[in-house]
Amino acid sequence: MKTIGELVKDTRAKKRYSLAKVEDAIKIKREFIEAIEKQDWKALPEYPVVVGFVKNIAQYLGINRNQAVALLRRDYPPQKLSINPKPDVSKGFTWSPKLTFLVGVATIVILVLGYLAFQYSNFIGPPTLEVIEPKEGQVVENRSIKVSGKTDSDAVVKANNQPILVNDEGAFAAEVQIFEGTTEIVIKATSRSGKETIIHRKINVRLNN
Repeated sequence: MKTIGELVKDTRAKKRYSLAKVEDAIKIKREFIEAIEKQDWKALPEYPVVVGFVKNIAQYLGINRNQAVALLRRDYPPQKLSINPKPDVSKGFTWSPKLTFLVGVATIVILVLGYLAFQYSNFIGPPTLEVIEPKEGQVVENRSIKVSGKTDSDAVVKANNQPILVNDEGAFAAEVQIFEGTTEIVIKATSRSGKETIIHRKINVRLNN
């Protein structure tokens, strides 16, 4: 079974997301993201904060958050307590309930701010767009061609200015009319904030008369 670091790194690599892209999207320093991928726990903040990081990273990469947290819990090294036979009570550090409360509040604030930043970046950023059909250079012999793919569920999709319905999971499919002289299909996804993602697919039209 993969470690939490391998899961994050492999998923990020499959999506071809750079550390800088992930950092910009979820507002977590790339050094922390890289430290999680390498499981360099000494380079990371306290465990509760790391849990928040992993949840945000998992949500952005499409990883099951519960699975990611479970792997983190498994892979995170237990803290070793040093035993001093003659402890210096006057200089010793005591973890008080007040400190626990403050750390908890700080963790919640960080998680909430991280979540809001992630949602805001999703809102102002262009939508994702994956085109399955048509293929680049596809030969078309009829007066229509199937256009299908996947985008954000709240995006508006058009192919050569012809609207296509998007379902709750972001999938779309429709037959788009082809005319004489058509050389490409332009698929455009528009987010709620008006940001656009456009993909061009060249086609070879050979209409049957």
